[in-house]
Amino acid sequence: MENIIEAQNLKYSYSGQEGCAIKDVSFTVARGEFISVIGHNGSGKSTLARLINGLLEPDGGKLTVLGMDVCDGKNAVEVRKHVGVVFQNPDNQMVASIVEDDIAFGPENIGVEREEIGKRIDWALSAVGMEQYRHSTPARLSGGQKQRIAVAGVLAIKPDVLILDESTAMLDPKGRREVIEVVRRLNREEGMTVILITHFMEEALLAERTIVMNRGEIALSGTPEEIFKRGDALETFNLSLPRISVICKNLRAAGMEIADVLKPEELALEILKNLNNRGIYGGQSSFSPPAQPQTRGDWDIDIKNLAFTYSKKSPFATRALNGVNLSICDGEFFGIIGHTGSGKSTLVQHLNALIKLPQAEKKYRKPKVKKGRPAPVLPSITVGKFDLADKKTDFKALRASVGMVFQYPEYQLFAETVFADVAFGLKNFNKKLSDAETEQAVKNSLEIVGLNYEEVKDKSPFDLSGGQKRRVAIAGVIVTRPHILILDEPAAGLDPKGKKEIMELLHKLHREWCKTVIIVSHDMDEVAENCTRVAVISGGEVFACDSPANLFTRASELSALGLDVPLTAKISTYLGQNGIIIRGACTVKEFSDKVIEIYEGGKNA
Repeated sequence: MENIIEAQNLKYSYSGQEGCAIKDVSFTVARGEFISVIGHNGSGKSTLARLINGLLEPDGGKLTVLGMDVCDGKNAVEVRKHVGVVFQNPDNQMVASIVEDDIAFGPENIGVEREEIGKRIDWALSAVGMEQYRHSTPARLSGGQKQRIAVAGVLAIKPDVLILDESTAMLDPKGRREVIEVVRRLNREEGMTVILITHFMEEALLAERTIVMNRGEIALSGTPEEIFKRGDALETFNLSLPRISVICKNLRAAGMEIADVLKPEELALEILKNLNNRGIYGGQSSFSPPAQPQTRGDWDIDIKNLAFTYSKKSPFATRALNGVNLSICDGEFFGIIGHTGSGKSTLVQHLNALIKLPQAEKKYRKPKVKKGRPAPVLPSITVGKFDLADKKTDFKALRASVGMVFQYPEYQLFAETVFADVAFGLKNFNKKLSDAETEQAVKNSLEIVGLNYEEVKDKSPFDLSGGQKRRVAIAGVIVTRPHILILDEPAAGLDPKGKKEIMELLHKLHREWCKTVIIVSHDMDEVAENCTRVAVISGGEVFACDSPANLFTRASELSALGLDVPLTAKISTYLGQNGIIIRGACTVKEFSDKVIEIYEGGKNA
């Protein structure tokens, strides 16, 4: 089979940065191959994608795509007609004010006929499940919806090579599955070559071959099965085994004969085989203690009848919230999940009045009630002592107490240096601080999030890696020591080690001084492993609110909402169908311990 991409001793360095982003990289990609690329943040994955697409020109070595020399700048435009890249942040590739115009942009620029462009728009929108948003404005779409449009825009070009650079990071589980299935179908049926750059180890397993990048070099290459058997090596590259591989490893360490499997139903069969060999054929169970009741406190959050419409009274009016009722207790580590566009981000932006209630707006006038009709039901939100429906509320003090880290941290960064960025909120909320006090607070904040103050304080925040930007954004919020910390997709786009470090950081803040932590996430395992309670938002309403142990037993209902359940819940479901009942095991460790408990209590133990 012919090679569609060939690289020999490829090199690239960014201007003004020390060292090589890509150094002496050599590889080939066959036409029609499906390759996954994994690696830590800053390992060179995105740089490699931009080199293949001709967005960057190599400093050295040789790179050919479909026989064209990418090192020759004259070929760059022609290369881009055949190599499409979907980036992690969809806003980086949105160019039009209407969705269909955005998707048409690529085909128009490569000379596709008008009639064919219309067909491609229909096909691309259908492929990503966004037909109903054809005439919408991208600016009013959620992050996940924008990502689907970005994927559709590249698919409409019908490239020979499709590169997805963390392009499912902001999608809900259903959206992620649908996009990956579209890509797999294009690979199988139309022979499209696919390069999938991902931090989701489960996605990497779907490829024929996996390349592991580390510090600008190819550290490992082989089938996914070969790569993930080398768990110790992966950890040295700031990566981690898929959760299912960790469970297999834990069970083998306890003496069970468990093969390396990659699907939950396969692992369930392996577990059942081991239990059956010990005379355990069903009726065995392992229960978790009941969830502790939530206690009320000084910083409770109560939301009633919350509704919100974007671009109200305009052709682009979009109903985001439709009567939300929710209580979050002081001291919780609370999770919010929901499908793309369900209203999660809109909801949390109300909690520190980034979006104000109508009654709190200066021009608000109480509506007159028409005779014979009931008075309108007004929304209300209280956060601790703050009444967010009252115009007289001190919203500045509220925002000092309720910190928010946005979905894309780069949107939160704006100053020339990291120091100025972190210090901005502190100075804004407390103008009486001396320079020395400000410097000490900024230093403490940066060190809390794991950054070296002296190394980063004078750097531009835009020169940092994605993970470092996330940490600076968090530092800029926690520098005011808020009572409540809200994070929208705090770990999206980070490598496995980065995700683990961010969650450990949040738990540390929660233990030491931050009363309540609220995270919005599409990662069901992340929510299950970290949160005390979880609210499910669907269609702008609260579908359910419960502990993870209870919530994730409702797999069919969550699936109908475009969501998923954690890996442990999937395996527990298969085991339950065979009489082995495991409840409340949300984390990999809890699940492993409970299976081992049943195994060691068997008849022949």
